[in-house]
Amino acid sequence: MTTTYSIDQLCALTDLPKRTVRYYMQLGLVDRPVGETRAAHYTPLHLGQLMQIRKLADSGVSLERIRAVMAGGESPVPERQQQPGSIRVRSHVFIAPGVELQIDPQEAGLSPEQLRAFVRTVMSAWENKNEQ
Repeated sequence: MTTTYSIDQLCALTDLPKRTVRYYMQLGLVDRPVGETRAAHYTPLHLGQLMQIRKLADSGVSLERIRAVMAGGESPVPERQQQPGSIRVRSHVFIAPGVELQIDPQEAGLSPEQLRAFVRTVMSAWENKNEQ
């Protein structure tokens, strides 16, 4: 079963207002939701698109340049190269036996609040999956 998100969950995970998410869709930066009206839902692809846009926008990249990057262009923000001796902190979340989640908040561009919201959403989705 594929994970899906409501608009509220998607906004909580990306720390973006609904208006901004809808604006990005209107500009064609983010794919339209699956379904329509109240039945509309979003997939991990939508989440990834929004996280990439957020990362670029937070780095000062214009929406016009972001559009080019989303269409397959080269990112103007260089990836950070790991240097010998560099330290990376990762969050390791135990969800259930055999199910664990590893997150590098810095690489994902998540603030501590966004990370907590993301983990809450994942745990809620897992609990809902088990209730069905």
